[in-house]
Amino acid sequence: MFAACSLREPAERTVEMRGISLRGYAFAGALAGSLAVAAPALAVDAGPLVAPAWLAENLEAEDLAVLDIRNRIDGGSAETFAEGHIPGAVYSNYAEAGWRTEVDGVPGKLPPVEDLEALIGGLGIDDDDHVVIVPGGVSSTDFGSAARVYWTFKVLGHDAVSILEGGHAAWVAADLPLATGEATPEPATFTAEFRPELLASTADVVAAIDAGTPLVDARPFDQFTGEAKSDVVARAGTLPNAVNVPHSTFVVDEGRDVVDGDRLAELLASVGLETNGPQIAFCNTGHWASVGWFALSEVAGNPNVAMYDGSMVEWAADESRPVETGAMLTAAN
Repeated sequence: MFAACSLREPAERTVEMRGISLRGYAFAGALAGSLAVAAPALAVDAGPLVAPAWLAENLEAEDLAVLDIRNRIDGGSAETFAEGHIPGAVYSNYAEAGWRTEVDGVPGKLPPVEDLEALIGGLGIDDDDHVVIVPGGVSSTDFGSAARVYWTFKVLGHDAVSILEGGHAAWVAADLPLATGEATPEPATFTAEFRPELLASTADVVAAIDAGTPLVDARPFDQFTGEAKSDVVARAGTLPNAVNVPHSTFVVDEGRDVVDGDRLAELLASVGLETNGPQIAFCNTGHWASVGWFALSEVAGNPNVAMYDGSMVEWAADESRPVETGAMLTAAN
C-alpha cells in the first residue's frame, strides 16, 4: 500500500545539467542564462497549480522549495530522480517516505503531526517556503500523489503550496534544464498549525450521513456501484447516499492535469453538487479522494471540503456500518 529542495543546497554539490557541470547555486542561474547574485522574491501569482514556465521563471526565488515525490505509482524512484530532476529539487518518495501511515490496521491514514513536521523539515522546507510539488505527470492516480501531499500541507496549515501542472513529464516536454545526482538539503524547522476541519473521521461521516451532507466517492464507477471492490476493502459498495465523481473525470490530458472550472462545474452539476457548503471526499484509502478534494476545494473554490482518509477500508471493516450497493448517481463518462 501507499503507505525540498529549496535552493539551499550545499555549495559543494556538483550537478550535471544536460552536459553542463555546475556547482552550488549556479544551476539555478543557468535557467536565466546567467548566474544570480541575489535570490529574487517569489512571484505572488502562484496558485494551486503552476505551469512549468512559471516555475522556470521563479526557480531562483528566495523561499522556493521544489519537492519531487515520484514513486512506484509513476515508475519513479530515488534512482530516477538522480538521473534527472528539476534543478534545486529534493526528493521524497510519496509511497515510502512517510506521507501516509497505517493506524489500527487501516492504511493510508494521516501520520501524527510531529512525524510530518520532522519529515518536511528534514527536506529543508521551513515555514516561509513556497512548496511546488512535482509528481511524475503520467496518470490521474499519479496526480493523486501530488494532491495527497498538497492536502497534507494544507491540513498542517501551510497554504504556500502548489502542484506543477503536468509534473516532471511536462517539465521535460518543455525542454527545460535537468539536474542530476542526489540532493542533500540542510534540515530546517517546519511548524504545523493543524486544521482538523479538513480531515473527516468516521464519526464525522456518520454525522454527515445523518445530516445529508454530500459525500463524494472518487473511486471508479464499478467500485461505487459495488460490482467490483479493492482487495483491501472488506465489503463492496459505497457510503449511503454518496455520489460518484471518479478521480479520472477530474483530470485531463491522460491524467496529467485538472479539468478547468467550466468543465468541473458541469461534472458537479451532473450529480447535484454545489460549489459551497460542507462536503466529504472519500475513496478506498484516501489517495484518489485527494484528487476529488483538490478539485472541489482548490479548483471549484469550496473551502468547506474535508477528506476521509480512512475511507472505505475503515468504514467497511465494521459490519454494523451500512454500505450501499447499486448506487447510480455518477459523473463517469
